[in-house]
Amino acid sequence: MTSAPPAIVLDRVTKVYSGGYGAVSDLSLTIAPGEVVVLVGTSGSGKTTTMKMINRLVEPTSGTIRIGERDIGEIDPIELRRSIGYVIQEIGLFPHMTVGKNIALVPSLKGWSKARQAERVTELLELVGLPIEYTEKHPHQLSGGQKQRVGVARALAGDPSILLMDEPFGALDPITRAQLHEEFVKLQGRLRKTVVFVTHDVLEAIRLADRIAVLDGGKLLQVGPPREILARPATSKVADLVGADATLKLLAVCTVEQALEPLRDQPPDSKASPVRSSDTLKDALLAMVACGQPSLPVATGGVLCGQITLGGLQRLVANRAQGQSLPAVESGAFK
Repeated sequence: MTSAPPAIVLDRVTKVYSGGYGAVSDLSLTIAPGEVVVLVGTSGSGKTTTMKMINRLVEPTSGTIRIGERDIGEIDPIELRRSIGYVIQEIGLFPHMTVGKNIALVPSLKGWSKARQAERVTELLELVGLPIEYTEKHPHQLSGGQKQRVGVARALAGDPSILLMDEPFGALDPITRAQLHEEFVKLQGRLRKTVVFVTHDVLEAIRLADRIAVLDGGKLLQVGPPREILARPATSKVADLVGADATLKLLAVCTVEQALEPLRDQPPDSKASPVRSSDTLKDALLAMVACGQPSLPVATGGVLCGQITLGGLQRLVANRAQGQSLPAVESGAFK
């Protein structure tokens, strides 16, 4: 039985602009079908240039990029872009077109019938959590979060297998951004698209990525699951990007179940409310601090199943410092 080919392969890709500015240098990266890879780095690190080379909005100077088994250099750029979903921070909805027509743009260019386009618009509005009545609204009538939902729906309209997202939530307020993170997690859980996501926000990358690719000066410094990037940064620059609060971020991507200890004969504190086994270790730590207890009972489905202790969290952090393996964790919100 042969395995499916990678969804995207970048093989020694380099981009040098006129004047000699090297935006990307000898970058190789393989992305599996259904995987969410988040490119992170400071401004000028090459993350957006890398993503734009995948749909040929930017042409590489050298190297090859393959989608499936096809070299994208041999694919017509228009055909290529219509086969890949693309979401940007500015959203780019056409102001003179209704929401329905914005969403149906790619299907109409592909020659879908009016009935099929209308059916797809209805399906996608439901998928992104907007009422069907929004079909006839115009972009100026929508909030920022609603516009972003429409942008995602438009990117999905042609049912692409690959979705490129360039800081799509960067311009939103924190509450709306968090809500869209949750909605996007649910959406990807259903659709399992191959996603290349660009952000400068490490916490956003941790929340959304199956793997994080850290870029600096056009070079790929490290790629791996969020817990690996947090626990074992490969270089000082990766460590600087992760930040001094890497331990807290690490606790935010591990669950209570991964540090679960047997419940003692006497519950740690009968008055303390249990935390759930699915809660993050960061949630558990905050709960212990809030109630002034060094340990808390843990419940699954309302039934006590163990306890979480401050000592257990300290051991996990110590393992990180010593480079030992961390508990298994479903890194990435798309699992």
